[in-house]
Amino acid sequence: MSIDVSSARNGGRPPETSQRIPKHYRIKQHLLQMIGGRTPGSPMPAERSLAVEFRTSRTTLRKALQELVSEGRLDRVQGKGTFVARPKVYRTLHLTSYTEDMAAQGLEPASRILDIGYVPADEKLAGLLGLRTGDRVLRVERLRLASGEPMAIESTHLSAQRFPGLRLDLGRHTSLYTALAEQYGVRLAEAEETIETALATPREAELLGADVGLPMLLLSRHSWDTRGRPVEWVRSVYRGSRYKFVATLTRPAR
Repeated sequence: MSIDVSSARNGGRPPETSQRIPKHYRIKQHLLQMIGGRTPGSPMPAERSLAVEFRTSRTTLRKALQELVSEGRLDRVQGKGTFVARPKVYRTLHLTSYTEDMAAQGLEPASRILDIGYVPADEKLAGLLGLRTGDRVLRVERLRLASGEPMAIESTHLSAQRFPGLRLDLGRHTSLYTALAEQYGVRLAEAEETIETALATPREAELLGADVGLPMLLLSRHSWDTRGRPVEWVRSVYRGSRYKFVATLTRPAR
C-alpha cells in the first residue's frame, strides 16, 4: 500500500495549512503510526521501501527517521538497520552506582574497561580532588552495558595516593563504590551532578553503536565522602536515545 502524504480529503487538494508543514514532518507522522503498530525491537522496513511507500525522496525520509532516532522512538544500529525503540532505561538522580541502577530494573549490569592508567592532575582536576597540580590521578574509562547493550562511556578520576592498589581492586569488584567501601572504608555521602547535551564523536558513536552526531547526554559528577572529602570526578556520555533521568522534586518549606 502506498501513501500519498501530499493528498487531502478536500477534493484531493491539500489543506492550506499543509503547505506550511515541512514534508519530512508529515512523513514523520506516518512513521509514528507505523511504529505504534509494531512491537519494541522489531525491524523497520528498508529506507528504499519506505521511500516508495510514502512517495518521497530518501533524503526527506532520512530526515524524518533521524528525528525519530533522536527522540528515542527508533533505534539505529550500525550495520544492522533501524528498529522500533525499546523503553528507555532510566536512572534516578540519587547517589547510587550504575550497577545498583541497572539491577533495580531487572537488567544485568556489566562493564568493560577501555583504558586504565595514571595521569598528572591539571589545575582543574587538582581542585576537584583536593590535590596539588601534578599529583597522580587514577583514570578509569569503562564501557557500561545493560544486558549486553552498550549504554554509556564513563571516565572516573580518583586520587592515586589516597587509593593505592585500586587499579587491581577493580578486577575483584563489579562496582567501584563497593571497592571503595570494602577496601578503603570510604562511602560516598554527597555529589553534585551536571547534565548537558552533546553530539556523539566518531569514537563514542562506534562504542555505543550509534550514529556520529547523534545527541548524547553528558554527565559530570563530583562526589564527597561522609567526612566531606572529595572522592571522585566522573565524566559520562550516555546514549540519549536509550537513556533518561528521573528526579523527585520537593517544594522547600517556607
